[in-house]
Amino acid sequence: MSNVSAAPETGVQAWHQAVLDQGRFLIQRGTVDNRYVYYPREFSPFDGSVPAWVEPAGTGTVYAVTTVRRKPEAGGDYNVSIVELDEGVRLMSRVEGIAPTEVKIGQRVKARVQVTDGRGVVLFDLVGAST
Repeated sequence: MSNVSAAPETGVQAWHQAVLDQGRFLIQRGTVDNRYVYYPREFSPFDGSVPAWVEPAGTGTVYAVTTVRRKPEAGGDYNVSIVELDEGVRLMSRVEGIAPTEVKIGQRVKARVQVTDGRGVVLFDLVGAST
């Protein structure tokens, strides 16, 4: 994992989104106890340090999932999943490439950044599934 320079004065959340918009996914790690932090914060809630930006492995496990129902003309159903990364942090996203109702707790997933209209978002695919 490579460290990345500290966030500029615009704030960590704006900097994090700017990095996502470039197609990169980073999380933070405390500089005293090395515990991972996500969602981005100015200070680690664990050790009070200014966390360093690091690239996660990107692999994780579906921790929780629900299916949001929509009419087909509104885009159809989609899943909302909480994924626990192997680093121990959790984030809310979607698992793509399979039917929303087929996403199950315990499935292994891999993160990727999708940039649409200049805006990056972290999505997940099943490990071993072709993208």
